[in-house]
Amino acid sequence: MSQELVSLGPIVLIWLLLNIALIVLLTVKWKLHPLLSIIASTYLFALGTNLIGRLSGISEPVIADIGSTITSGFGSILSSIGLVIIFGTLIGKILEKSGAAIKMAEVVLRLLGDRHPALAMSIIGWIVSIPVFCDSGYVILSSLKKSLAKKTGVGVVALGVALSTGLYASHTLVPPTPGPIAAATNVGLGPDGLFWVIIFGLVISLPVALVGYAWARKVGSKLHSELDEAVETFEEYKENFGKLPSGFMAFAPILVPILLLALGSIANFPVGTNADGEKITMFSGFAYTFFTFIGTPVTALFIGLIIAIFGLLPKRNEETLTKWMSEGLLDAAIIIMITGAGGALGSVIKATPIAEYVKSFVSENSPFVGAGALIFIFIIAALLKTAQGSSTTSLVITSTIVMPLLPSFGLDAMIGSIPVGQVLTVMAIGSGAMVVSHVNDSYFWVVSQFSGMNVTTAYRAQTMATLIQGIAGIILVAILGLILL
Repeated sequence: MSQELVSLGPIVLIWLLLNIALIVLLTVKWKLHPLLSIIASTYLFALGTNLIGRLSGISEPVIADIGSTITSGFGSILSSIGLVIIFGTLIGKILEKSGAAIKMAEVVLRLLGDRHPALAMSIIGWIVSIPVFCDSGYVILSSLKKSLAKKTGVGVVALGVALSTGLYASHTLVPPTPGPIAAATNVGLGPDGLFWVIIFGLVISLPVALVGYAWARKVGSKLHSELDEAVETFEEYKENFGKLPSGFMAFAPILVPILLLALGSIANFPVGTNADGEKITMFSGFAYTFFTFIGTPVTALFIGLIIAIFGLLPKRNEETLTKWMSEGLLDAAIIIMITGAGGALGSVIKATPIAEYVKSFVSENSPFVGAGALIFIFIIAALLKTAQGSSTTSLVITSTIVMPLLPSFGLDAMIGSIPVGQVLTVMAIGSGAMVVSHVNDSYFWVVSQFSGMNVTTAYRAQTMATLIQGIAGIILVAILGLILL
């Protein structure tokens, strides 16, 4: 890129920030759907960038073909992640509808008993929200929370916050929840990278969930709810699902894809080089081909979906195979379209001189490299989350913005075959996407209404809990950044 174009970097960067503010304004004030908000801002950003170039005396447009740049960015994201999001969402829908999520809760309760009800709710939420949206997970497990409160004498608010923060931790950090998958793809991670996002996500999200549990114990126990006792017992609620699946089958659609992703990553693990300097992997020949095939995200999740269909559906009929699947596809379609719009914005950003400008800027300002850059990215995600309410939208937009800047931030680092810089970037974005859940977030209302909290109580319990969780998450991510980057 010519020096003449790079000199436009500061102005174009300011123009990008104004367009991000426009996305928030369109979404929050005018209630425009995030998909249309992102696309409208993308066109405006591209046209404005070309105008800036023309006013600066550059004869050729900065972005030569705006239309094809936007469509190629939209399409490339969908081709790489569309089926992954669909399969992951359908698995979550089957777990929700079949009662498998309830069975997971039973397994955890059996292990912990009634001695630690708040801890049990936190762990149950953390597990269930890996494939199931946190809103749905909270609704599904609400009767369990209330009946456990009645049985143990622990307050509904304490159990509600423990459940909500457990769900929230894995919702923003652990695939196959669509938000983290989209963020991982947007920052350029392939199949091997997605496996490491899952591993790092599990490692980071569990302490984050426990921080939420600690807040629930400390503060939630002092707050009161309108729900003094359960409306129905957990046993009565379970009857709505008929016969529940076994514990093994309930967990299998989640654990099997993770195992397959691990095998695919192991198959590609380098163990040396040959005489020509080519990488020698753990497996070769047919074994390599087979394990890399089943270890790709789309194949692994499709196998998980097959297991869910044949192992969890109470009946394979029009109700389950058409209606349930249609509901899952509708959920997936929204995420896919927003992700595609984010890909379009990212494609336009790549075509501008912003990345080159940021590279020259951060080379003179070391706080914006490595762990410092992770904190900066966290702040961007947190501002977007707080302003417009959706964690998934924050994950998609932030990952789109920062992807072209990762080399400049020193976040393209590798440790062997592990893309640790990109993985930690996803973790920083996920931590920011927790901060904070308040009145513009549908999850805030789900938690408050199903726990009988008024708005003031919900701010003290839920909103503050998500703030503390996000801060705990970025502290862990920054520490890993200092060690690994």
